[in-house]
Amino acid sequence: MSLARNNWSYLAGFLDGDGSIYVQLKPNQTYRFGFQIASTIAFFQSKKEKAKIETMKNLYELGYLRERKDGIVEWIIGNEEGIKKVLKETIPFLLLKKKQAELMLKILDLKSKIKNKQDFIFLADKIELFRELNYSKKRKRRVISPVETESRKLRDESRP
Repeated sequence: MSLARNNWSYLAGFLDGDGSIYVQLKPNQTYRFGFQIASTIAFFQSKKEKAKIETMKNLYELGYLRERKDGIVEWIIGNEEGIKKVLKETIPFLLLKKKQAELMLKILDLKSKIKNKQDFIFLADKIELFRELNYSKKRKRRVISPVETESRKLRDESRP
């Protein structure tokens, strides 16, 4: 995919305004450390604008569309290579979500280098930092995740 610089700057504005970058630790015992690391970039538009967001999805050749019951269409990019491509190309133009984009790239890099439980706990801490960067109307109180609890235990054990 070879796109002009202005295509990426436009996408950066769309991401800053109507987009979201997020990463989650999802409990899943089939994974090595009991959690799946799910990273996503999503763009949101009214269902009335579905044709326009579909045109964008086709232009960038990434992700898929999902129609929600509340009349919103999501363009979701969940493929790690696609996420990396979008973030690397849009970072120079991002204003509001630059920190999230940089941290997501760091998280994806760390994820590829996990060798042991300590590496995983270090990554889980980075994901927790990411969580703190993202504003959420629904988050009423801070809940300590099992990974964060494990991370604290591991840190305590390594102290002299």
